[in-house]
Amino acid sequence: MPATHEFLEEQRRSVAAACRRLTDAGLLIGTAGNVSVWTGDDQVAVTATGAVLGQATPEQVTVVDSGGNVVAGESEPTSELDLHLGIYRQYDAGAVVHTHSPQATALSLVLDELPCVHYQQLALGSTIRVAPFAAFGSPELAKHVLAALDGRSAALMANHGAVVYGPTLAKAVENALLLEWACGLYLRAASLGTPRVLDEDQQAAVIAAAMRRGYGTTHPVKEKSR
Repeated sequence: MPATHEFLEEQRRSVAAACRRLTDAGLLIGTAGNVSVWTGDDQVAVTATGAVLGQATPEQVTVVDSGGNVVAGESEPTSELDLHLGIYRQYDAGAVVHTHSPQATALSLVLDELPCVHYQQLALGSTIRVAPFAAFGSPELAKHVLAALDGRSAALMANHGAVVYGPTLAKAVENALLLEWACGLYLRAASLGTPRVLDEDQQAAVIAAAMRRGYGTTHPVKEKSR
């Protein structure tokens, strides 16, 4: 069933709201970055090129089909549209966030990968790869980033920024915040010495403990026996 006009407008509002939240958190600045959500029915709502993201309105979110053709909106979509569409085609993504966030971008200038230094990174897939540099909006950049995302929900983009995806827009925003936190953690630790990296056994132990304890979910207090 085709998406209704009301549903598409709701999705456009949600993308604009996500842009404002990410700006407030310091991950977006000016027109640098883009956000999209899969609306179903082979369509994506994505920020328009030139939109000031901290002041984004639903009118600055364009709806395109999987071929990149505009189906709703008055502005051209972001120049990184091919990257967004590629992620939707190749991965099970419900939303995509691309930022030029300062800490992630700083690491993209010097690292080939962000090692797993904290178990929270496991939510993104452990070690975060850095995709080789290519001009923004180019097919080469999309190809590099798609490869870097293999088995991950986040990647850094050399001398450029970061990209994450999630099953929902809320989760994609959460992943963007988590990635920036992990990058900041590494930066601060590296200023003091060489950060310790979690090895595969340590990562596996964390995963096992999380599954056993239901980590990340709330649990009612167990009634004490008399």
